[in-house]
Amino acid sequence: MPLFERRNAHNITAVLLGLTFALLGRFAFADNALAGGGGLLMLGFLVLVPIGLGAITEHFSPAKRTNSWSFIFRSWGTVLLFLVTAFIFNLEGAICLIIIGPLFIVLSAVGGVLYRLLTRNRHPDDNRNTFVVAGFALLPFVAAPLESQFAAPDDFRRVQNTILINAPAEAVWHNIIRVPAISAQDLGPSLVDKIGFPRPVEATLSFEGVGGVRHATFERGVEFIETVDVWEPRRRISFRIVPNTATIPPTTFDEHVTVGGRFFDVLRGTYELQPAGPGRTRLVLYSQQRLSTRLNPYAGLWTDFVMSEIQERILRVVAKRSEAEAAQATSASALVSGRP
Repeated sequence: MPLFERRNAHNITAVLLGLTFALLGRFAFADNALAGGGGLLMLGFLVLVPIGLGAITEHFSPAKRTNSWSFIFRSWGTVLLFLVTAFIFNLEGAICLIIIGPLFIVLSAVGGVLYRLLTRNRHPDDNRNTFVVAGFALLPFVAAPLESQFAAPDDFRRVQNTILINAPAEAVWHNIIRVPAISAQDLGPSLVDKIGFPRPVEATLSFEGVGGVRHATFERGVEFIETVDVWEPRRRISFRIVPNTATIPPTTFDEHVTVGGRFFDVLRGTYELQPAGPGRTRLVLYSQQRLSTRLNPYAGLWTDFVMSEIQERILRVVAKRSEAEAAQATSASALVSGRP
């Protein structure tokens, strides 16, 4: 079967036109003219462009219509080609592409379905279908100036992790107020590493008590300045967090996921130690973040996941070190007392 027989030629044309539309949307929404409205985080790009992509792909697909849902795979293929193209030509960072990928896949299918519904009972060559697909193609760019007049809402989110540690509060407290250097082996593998988030390295403390300043450092020059405003020894420590933007290279994060940037910030962190029986401590770590996008419920799924994964890994390091210290202290005490 020749690759470029009529049906395959239609499919290839449909995918390439959908790809062209998506790339046009990417460059248009990344332009400075729309930066004030949110740029690539505007609904026009995140929602209307993939819907338009799906409609365009379906419009230029082979004329024969069936009741099968297999046509959706054409729009998915176009989305995957767009994501690969954006990655190869460094149009967006891997983190952003992973985040928008599921959204584009779902909404491109929605676009294909909507186009089919709006053109049902018509011959594929009916000129009215051209007006329908033109509407899908123009809608993102027509809606963008209107959308840019409205500020993105702020969503303040809390992410909490808990771990049970076989060590007394004294040992745990010692390991949270300051965190000595953490190796990659201490942390173990994680998906957040693979998608490009820096690993935590260490946390220092200028002095113990309210007003003390922790410097929490991560790989690739990422540093957070944490000013202690709650200090309850062996019970709770809480601090305000400000990213040290002077030390963070511009290549570390994509601008859309930069901590302390326009769209996302980490505001506070708190450790709480709770008694959990003789020689055991329940350690709770929670943080507060600000998320300022037009799709906060969706974006929040990703920021919550990343923050939870980072916090969980830190808790595991603290638990392992605290339990090792407690075991060492127990052994030393047994030697001093002469017990076997």
